[in-house]
Amino acid sequence: MTSQQLATAISTAELPPRHRAEAVRALVWESVIQVEIDHHLPPERIGVNLRLGSLGSLDVCSVRATSTTVRRTERLARRDDDPAIFLGLQMSGTSLVVQDGREALLRPGDFAIYDTASAYSLLFLDGMDAVFFRIPRTTLGISARRLRDATAVTLGSGNAVAEVTSAYLTRLAVTEALPYSRHLVLMAEPTIDLIRASVAARLDDRDLFGEAATGTLPYQIMSYLRANLADRELTPAAVAAAHHISVRYLYQILGRQGVRFGEWVRHNRLEEARKDLANPAYRSLTISAIGRRWGFTDSTHFSKAFKQDYGMSPRDWRAHHHESLQPGEVPR
Repeated sequence: MTSQQLATAISTAELPPRHRAEAVRALVWESVIQVEIDHHLPPERIGVNLRLGSLGSLDVCSVRATSTTVRRTERLARRDDDPAIFLGLQMSGTSLVVQDGREALLRPGDFAIYDTASAYSLLFLDGMDAVFFRIPRTTLGISARRLRDATAVTLGSGNAVAEVTSAYLTRLAVTEALPYSRHLVLMAEPTIDLIRASVAARLDDRDLFGEAATGTLPYQIMSYLRANLADRELTPAAVAAAHHISVRYLYQILGRQGVRFGEWVRHNRLEEARKDLANPAYRSLTISAIGRRWGFTDSTHFSKAFKQDYGMSPRDWRAHHHESLQPGEVPR
């Protein structure tokens, strides 16, 4: 799914009755998740309108349908080499989420999460009106053990954090005018943060709050990059090795966050060098030394890159800021 706006992927009203069930199954298997779908109705009465879109690393699926039961069997779960977490948000009517020996009854505004790595059932016996968000497991940042305590649990009324999350997700689901932009992609991370906070609040688990804040692989990678920014050996291979992943997977994770490795490292190194050049505490350091301090081994390259980004040479930048400082003033 690549579209930032929800676009209609299938409307069974446009299909002959005999093709409806199979068309829905094929689309869901190809674009959403491999599940068994029971429509409970004869072909001519089956009605499904399904829309797909994405929000950065989140895939979004909005469905309105006649009476339906969805089952993820153990066999299908075992075959999946890219398990994910789904959040189902009830828009109207009721539904039942069954997983890990629990049942969650959802009313309008309620939501629940479930894990595609194990079997589950979704029952929409009076019809389906729901929005589903697919979240990569590594992005959610909750361990498998704690996740088992969070699946098929009703989140919404009675949980202040979940109520805020529900209102936000509902608004997100019904807003048609969200433009394709970098800003929209950036909404993925706070969306995941809200979902994670709702789960932590529901379980009332202090450890989970800490795990949620620091446990995601993207968070760990970005923290590592910031902590090792001055290291001249900071390369994609080194970062990938430190996190026991492949370089290719590293690029995938950074890409979901809108980060290009080389550009990010270059920009942030220049930013730190810029601060040092303006800081009287480092006046005794040569410009080349400050460049090397932040990983620029070639002074000519450092000067060119600095001028390209800030419109003046490192020497002029330093002179300008030192001359403009009053005694005792700290540069910004």
